[in-house]
Amino acid sequence: MGKILITGAAGQLGSELTSALASTFGAENIIATDINEAAAAKFDYCTFETLNVMDKDRLASLVRTYEVSEIYHLAAILSAAGEKNPLFTWQLNMDSLLSVLELGRSGAISKIYWPSSIAVFGQNTPMDNTPQHCVMDPTTVYGISKLAGERWCAYYHEKFAVDVRSIRYPGLIGYKSLAGGGTTDYAVDIFRAAVNKQDFECFLAEDMSLPMMYMPDAIKATIALMQAPSKDISIRSSYNVAAISFTPKELYQTIGKRYPDFKISYKPDFRQQIAASWPNSIDDTQARLDWNWQHDYGLEEMTEDILKHIR
Repeated sequence: MGKILITGAAGQLGSELTSALASTFGAENIIATDINEAAAAKFDYCTFETLNVMDKDRLASLVRTYEVSEIYHLAAILSAAGEKNPLFTWQLNMDSLLSVLELGRSGAISKIYWPSSIAVFGQNTPMDNTPQHCVMDPTTVYGISKLAGERWCAYYHEKFAVDVRSIRYPGLIGYKSLAGGGTTDYAVDIFRAAVNKQDFECFLAEDMSLPMMYMPDAIKATIALMQAPSKDISIRSSYNVAAISFTPKELYQTIGKRYPDFKISYKPDFRQQIAASWPNSIDDTQARLDWNWQHDYGLEEMTEDILKHIR
């Protein structure tokens, strides 16, 4: 096995996934990259390189220099942030993926991981227990780019035998990094507000139920998918993966058991409309059958663990 390169390593998912990959495969085999050169301070345990993922020549050069065999391509502009600059979001999300897929097609790398999202679903998608295969009509440029990216991944696998794998992440919740401009960011920020004894204003309605996942489960799913034998991977677009679903009110009530004086108010903004187009819950039967996916954290377990670490 050659080295592993991660794009967008300083992001919410990247920060924790890079550390987990270093623990699993050895820090000497990890190349963390990010457009922010100051992010190097996060990665003193492995090699770090500054990289703008739009620079495909620089990306290819790093692959050659470090003899990279796998890329985890995490760099992207997320849902809420993407609506502020849709054309650039499309360009960055799509062109960077195609650059990575071309490295796979040329044989420069042997395996690719690329994350998709529940943002690929839309108003006409079944809202409860959303199946692996269904109507997908995304309403954000982020979701549109993820749906297009899924089709490109499947195309490169079918036409060129590129070993590319993907997960449709639900809302990801972690405490080690700040949120990155997604529609589910409230579920990250609310914990710090509670610990800091601050009132919290939620940008989603109190009854807005969404699929969510604690970051350790997201890391577990990602590495399990990438380590599964190729013959067991039946989905080359992107796998549904699920853990828990809850509303802002339910999360607040769970935190309130530990912080009874914690107060919340609700002021839905443009992100509420985005969230309303996403499913309430996800059917991930195929992932559980193909590579034995199982989540570890429910709402209570996640809340207890986060509060224990950030207190």
